Amino acid sequence: MLNRQKKERIIQKFRTHKSDTGSAEVQIAILTAEIKELSKHLKDHKKDFSSRRGLLRKVSQRRKLLRYLRKDNEKSFAKLIKNLKLKAPKEGEMPEAIVPGEVAAETEEQETVPEEV
Repeated sequence: MLNRQKKERIIQKFRTHKSDTGSAEVQIAILTAEIKELSKHLKDHKKDFSSRRGLLRKVSQRRKLLRYLRKDNEKSFAKLIKNLKLKAPKEGEMPEAIVPGEVAAETEEQETVPEEV
């Protein structure tokens, strides 16, 4: 668990404005620090399954926040990935929104292709 001083330093480094404590950028940075601490703990205590479950929950939450931030603010997302030294997720892992009209047009094109006999 992060102590108060570490958490405050992270907030000051990644905040978007003076009174920001809960933006997606700050939450992702805090979760990343907690994930690093839990990973170190689990290297020493391999059978600590409750901590492993907590780690997986934090990783999942960070992934969701990263997906939101990428959709909402691409510049901030790229800057945060670079600062935290995270791997940039592949395009397939975070799919873009599918427009229903495009899907319908693709299926119509496939149906109208004449079959050779």
